[in-house]
Amino acid sequence: MAVQRQNNLRIRTPEGVEFSYQLASPITRSLAWAVDAIVIIALTILAFWLMAFGLFALGIFAYAVFLITLFLIQFGYAIILEWFWHGQTLGKKALNLRVIDGHGLQLRFHQIVIRNLLRLIDGFPMFYFVGGTVTVLNRHGQRLGDMAADTVVIRTPDVQREDIAAVRSEKFNTLRQHPHLTARLQQRISPAEATVALHALQRREQLDPPARIELFRELADHFHEVVKFPDEVVEGMSDENFVRNAVEVLFKPKAEGRR
Repeated sequence: MAVQRQNNLRIRTPEGVEFSYQLASPITRSLAWAVDAIVIIALTILAFWLMAFGLFALGIFAYAVFLITLFLIQFGYAIILEWFWHGQTLGKKALNLRVIDGHGLQLRFHQIVIRNLLRLIDGFPMFYFVGGTVTVLNRHGQRLGDMAADTVVIRTPDVQREDIAAVRSEKFNTLRQHPHLTARLQQRISPAEATVALHALQRREQLDPPARIELFRELADHFHEVVKFPDEVVEGMSDENFVRNAVEVLFKPKAEGRR
């Protein structure tokens, strides 16, 4: 029985809110991989030339350093970039792709390590034959590394200006009084998490009051755990208003002036 491939990943929260992410196609993922492969090849050539020059000074020790460097380039490149760029490498960034947790949660470091180490199997015997075949057959477009790490690759959502305008408050965003904290929020909250909060605000009127209160309480608690704002800033502010202010900061980093 053939597996029906899905174009979107739908995640439903216990509060009844459904989020949808557009899954990356195998062709787009292949193009992103090609960009990353070019970067990796360039880094490998550079490491080879450095080893060649190092042989004169370090002897056979330079070859050992080269092998370690080669391993770090092959696997560390994607691991480091996907961790610090919230699921993106140069190739994924160029093609507007991003790795996210399969349940819409925050991408964790061990997931990034697992999905990248298993490239050894996905790449067998060459040109990602195993991984490419599995991706085409998998309903969520996952290769073996994604299945083991419970990750998926999505197209980066294009948030339009009117999407933010629809959820903005008429009051001045008091979070902007602490630019060092808002900068930390922008750094630590992934785009996927910010999009979840934005979608929650857009669909808040569709929720029953108890579910609405619980959903925004959970979102606000998560943001508070990531960055602690002074009590005088958040005192008296509802969870929903705090999330709204945080979303405005995340999607519109530069203030447009006091409203």
